[in-house]
Amino acid sequence: MMKSEYLIKGLDLLYPDAICELNYNKDYELLIATVLSAQCTDKRVNIVTKELFNKYDIFSLKDAKLSDIESIIRPCGSFTKKAYYLKEIAKSLVENYEGKVPNNREYLESLPGVGRKTCNVVLANLFNVPTIAVDTHVARVSKRLGLANEFDDVLTIEKKLMKKLPKDKWSRVHHQLVLFGRYNCKAIKPDCINCIFKDYCKKKN
Repeated sequence: MMKSEYLIKGLDLLYPDAICELNYNKDYELLIATVLSAQCTDKRVNIVTKELFNKYDIFSLKDAKLSDIESIIRPCGSFTKKAYYLKEIAKSLVENYEGKVPNNREYLESLPGVGRKTCNVVLANLFNVPTIAVDTHVARVSKRLGLANEFDDVLTIEKKLMKKLPKDKWSRVHHQLVLFGRYNCKAIKPDCINCIFKDYCKKKN
């Protein structure tokens, strides 16, 4: 079994400056971008949010027509649901927190379209709360490296990673695992030959 020290050392070598690849300048922009990133690449989300945030701030988004939001975010997929989510999120933030994103997990997870993963991303990046957001990349890498079992759900994987890793490393390792899964340990055609973790990998080649 891979020791956490070896995982951390390897990820630090590969991605010493790992950060969230979603573009944002304001707190609500990160929340909205993360909601849009469900089943969509960060690269595409960044293209869409550039247009979205040039047209709307959190206050005008609250009053925007759903059809106008849909037309902008269509490339992100599930645009009908996501447009509704964004409008409701904007409405709630304006009415309850003057347009600001609070450091409040219970509230954030009550918002439409905001699950635990999205909440973890927001809390870690905006408030430095130690979290591990388990997306498809983190889940895939965790299973391949034996950090989780094949049929573990995302919450189980999160709990296992939290148990294995030092708390002060959670957020950093999360970003590193995302990048490792995105660019190295890909779902299709992973770079197994050059992988520094190949001796621990359960993937059958």
